Amino acid sequence: MRHDQFIGQVQARARLPDRAHAERACRATLETLGERVPEGLADNLAAQLPHEIGENLRRTEVYGGMGSGTGFDRHEFIRRVADRAGVKEPQAAYLVRVVMEVAAEATTGRVLDKVGESLPPDIRPLVLSGSHGSIE
Repeated sequence: MRHDQFIGQVQARARLPDRAHAERACRATLETLGERVPEGLADNLAAQLPHEIGENLRRTEVYGGMGSGTGFDRHEFIRRVADRAGVKEPQAAYLVRVVMEVAAEATTGRVLDKVGESLPPDIRPLVLSGSHGSIE
């Protein structure tokens, strides 16, 4: 999947007003995910996404230099996405699901399953909703 197609899918599915909002949703979601999963796993996922989008998984220094694999729960995950995307937390949770649904369609193999397996049970449904249909 190409960058423009990925962003267009996020914009359409989330019913965002423009591509800038879709870009922000992708960046917020993937930067936060990159902070939460081990670095090697983030790199594996990034390699299967369009370059500009995958690079967001490698930007993990925003929250106090806490690098990849940092432990935090679902509430903190959603709060970080909300802060980065400039939205309220309920919309942030929805945007995470949309971005990850598109990411699931853009990837092959078990890379997204492995990402999900690396997350605690409270965050897993947010990330795997697109590939497993388990939206809470």
